Amino acid sequence: MSQTSVKSDKEKVFIFDTTLRDGEQSPGATMNMQEKFRLAQQLVKLQVDVIEAGFPIASAGDFDCVKNIADHIKGAQIAGLARANKKDIDAAWEALKKGENPRIHTFLATSDIHLKHKLKMSREQVLELAVASVKHAAGYTPNVEFSAEDASRSDLDFVCRVFEAVIDAGATTLNFPDTTGYALPDEFAGQIRYLMENIPNIDKAILSVHCHNDLGLAVANSLAAINAGVRQVESTINGIGERAGNTAMEELVMALRTRGDRVSVYTDIATEHIHASSRMVSSITGIPVQPNKAIVGANAFAHESGIHQDGVLKERTTYEIMDPCDIGLTKGNLVLGKHSGRHALKDRLKALGYGNLTDDEVNSVFHRFKELADVKKEMFDEDLEAILLDEVVRIPETYQLLSLGAMSGNKTMPTSAVQLLVEGKEVQDAEIGVGPIDSAFRTIAKLTGTTSKLLYFAVSSITGGTDAQGEVMVRVEDEGKIVVGQGADPDIITAAAKAYLKALNRLDYLKKETKKNS
Repeated sequence: MSQTSVKSDKEKVFIFDTTLRDGEQSPGATMNMQEKFRLAQQLVKLQVDVIEAGFPIASAGDFDCVKNIADHIKGAQIAGLARANKKDIDAAWEALKKGENPRIHTFLATSDIHLKHKLKMSREQVLELAVASVKHAAGYTPNVEFSAEDASRSDLDFVCRVFEAVIDAGATTLNFPDTTGYALPDEFAGQIRYLMENIPNIDKAILSVHCHNDLGLAVANSLAAINAGVRQVESTINGIGERAGNTAMEELVMALRTRGDRVSVYTDIATEHIHASSRMVSSITGIPVQPNKAIVGANAFAHESGIHQDGVLKERTTYEIMDPCDIGLTKGNLVLGKHSGRHALKDRLKALGYGNLTDDEVNSVFHRFKELADVKKEMFDEDLEAILLDEVVRIPETYQLLSLGAMSGNKTMPTSAVQLLVEGKEVQDAEIGVGPIDSAFRTIAKLTGTTSKLLYFAVSSITGGTDAQGEVMVRVEDEGKIVVGQGADPDIITAAAKAYLKALNRLDYLKKETKKNS
């Protein structure tokens, strides 16, 4: 049976991606305008239905990011979040109005916990405000979504009253969030069924869910909701988001695709772009993907057991329920070396899902590729992606690494000499430390004048072999702001320095944005 005929027998589940909004609320995951725009382009390639680009009223920077995406990104609905008040809704529309089928997404809490302790409002006041806000939004666009914050802990009869009223006021999508990740799958499905049975005009709107992962059940709850009648799921790439994160889009989509025999729905997601999207989000945010994470983890398609290896070699489906190619992982990805040309590199990048690079971006990647190829005799797709995401997706650099020399050993005092470009001026110094990375960080801190605190340091290998690129991730805190930085290089000390400098550049960017918006 063809894919088209399969879809014709099923109902579509719309994928609402909130990586740029809720995903950015992960500690340290702040993105700038360039990073958000490039990620929005990737989400269009993934064929998500709705891109929630941000919260326009939150800051001038967030407003500009949403407006930039709405003005220039085509191929998906662009949504902006707004609290249930006219000022927020007006700001959202100003940012969204040139977008393709723009969506205003307004929200208001409905649980008694929130009404009593946060809103200090009665149920009747909440109902009145919800209706007034949706009417105001519907005056701008027919594409209005209303979310009942903390819905899974709300009185269901009250939620039904609110949803019925906001549908009459113009809402075309109703979102029932598990805001605190409290629900269990069977409980959540029962709540959805209750809504479907007790909202008289529910046929005039799409019911949506937005599940958090505090108990590790976001995907399970989303799947349970789909089986109960939900036709939109809000999710993020890699499941990033506030606290324990959100429904992981790649896990949900591949569960629906892989178990198509048990579900009556489909999505339009172009799954071959999942791997590249995951890597992009990880690089931009600096949040690594755990090796054993479903679908996109480094071990997701790895087999170490001899029994498993033997089975896969004889017949892949003995131990693999998905084909790695379905998410964009290529087989035999040893493709390029130091004698490869620009054209071969560009073709390989296109095959990996990065076909929309400008000539300048390709040249930048090619230059770094040649440098790395002189050091590594084998180049893998992961090496290319590390170069690409480091060169192309970047924040403004107040601090740039010019050179680094480190001396260490069991009989030597660890010392690092570092040369930086700080706001266009060359500076250099050297410091000793407990080890070569410590001495490098001490020198960088001295040259940049930072008083930030290093909260976390982790190192991993991008590929196998002693000449593999090392990937370092750091988390840094300064004046209450927490950022992450990621760096890759065959020399692990250089990779660590790059990660530290990227984090310091993020801090500097945030401080300048805060000052600009104050």
